Amino acid sequence: MREFNIGAKIKKLRLSKKLTLQAVAKETGFSPALISQIENNNVSPPIATLSRIAKFFDVKIGLFFTEDEEECRYEVVRSHERKSIPRVISRAGTSQGYSYESLSFHKQNKKMEPFLLSITEKALEENTYNHDGEEFLFVMSGTAELLLDENRIILEEGDCVYFDSSLKHRLLSKDGREVKVLAVVTR
Repeated sequence: MREFNIGAKIKKLRLSKKLTLQAVAKETGFSPALISQIENNNVSPPIATLSRIAKFFDVKIGLFFTEDEEECRYEVVRSHERKSIPRVISRAGTSQGYSYESLSFHKQNKKMEPFLLSITEKALEENTYNHDGEEFLFVMSGTAELLLDENRIILEEGDCVYFDSSLKHRLLSKDGREVKVLAVVTR
């Protein structure tokens, strides 16, 4: 399984607009140190963080998951070709207890981004995120707990939920065991 070079794409966007780390941090609400860590691929940001960065640069979040290839009208991604986003870190610099894989990275200008989330541990923090767009989550295995606005929703294997991503949200492992979730995010 290969990894994306998300940091280099963010740095390229920043430099093309002649912006400093501090300027990007100020406009996105993240620290300059976090932006630097992301650009240097020391940490991987949660999807919500990438969404906010994409919005700031006025690009689609899919830009971070595409390869520089010509536009295709369809794509097939084999299981061994998936690209993983490891070391997902919060703004505070703590582990979020999950990783994700992009299930579509050749097709450009998509209206949705499909991911496979693996929640591998009980998170120590229950911080929530929000971003533009909508989300669809389908629990493939395990038991998840979705923090959605002021609600706590238990999702068992086979359950799904569709919601407005502007609601504060966070998906957790209910019991600390691995949870696999198909997530589809729109901008």
